[in-house]
Amino acid sequence: MSTPHISAEKSDIAPVVLMPGDPLRAKMIAETYLENVTQFNAVRNMFGYTGTYKGKAISVMGSGMGMPSIGIYSYELFKMYDVDTIIRIGSCGAYTDALDLYDVILATGSYSESTYASVQSGQDAPDILAPSPSVNEALEAAAKDLNIPIKKGIIHSSDVFYRQDTQHFKRLHEEKGVIAVEMESYALFHNAHVLGKHAACLLTVSDSLVTHEATTAEERQNAFTQMMEVALSQAV
Repeated sequence: MSTPHISAEKSDIAPVVLMPGDPLRAKMIAETYLENVTQFNAVRNMFGYTGTYKGKAISVMGSGMGMPSIGIYSYELFKMYDVDTIIRIGSCGAYTDALDLYDVILATGSYSESTYASVQSGQDAPDILAPSPSVNEALEAAAKDLNIPIKKGIIHSSDVFYRQDTQHFKRLHEEKGVIAVEMESYALFHNAHVLGKHAACLLTVSDSLVTHEATTAEERQNAFTQMMEVALSQAV
């Protein structure tokens, strides 16, 4: 079978999918960590791979940037390919000086001003959506076993990367308690909720809106290894 965006058979994709935004990061994860790798998707250059990690089948696929993009891919994986769990692994910008570059964050909730969930389901949706508790618990346990420190908090999932109001993050941090920003988790969590599936979000701090420190594009693609190792360990 295939969808308009994924060219694969159901059997080509594992029940657990790790989903970075960047398809090249998906390629790097597959080539670095997985064995017996096969590529199941290249439509629109949104690469997807399945292989084994410590003997268990795991898939990894890019989501693209923003809620419309991850909304399409996660919905098709959940609905058409019977994927049970998607763990987003991505980068984020810190809203507080309590976070440093390369800190790993486990999202306990995703706040958004987006209309994605309301439009998708045709009914009012809360502005904070939760991940799957069981997956978060497993990710915490995996991080502990690997001796990788993680920080937890509510993430701002934004529709806009470049805002005219450059100080908006201070208000959101104070009013909503959000500690960092990305652009995908709210749609992922919503799709999991409406389809009865599981989702979580692990992030690595790539830049800070407070200190203005930042990593390079190459570092974001290749250096966020701790987050990847936690996600992979949880999957097995």
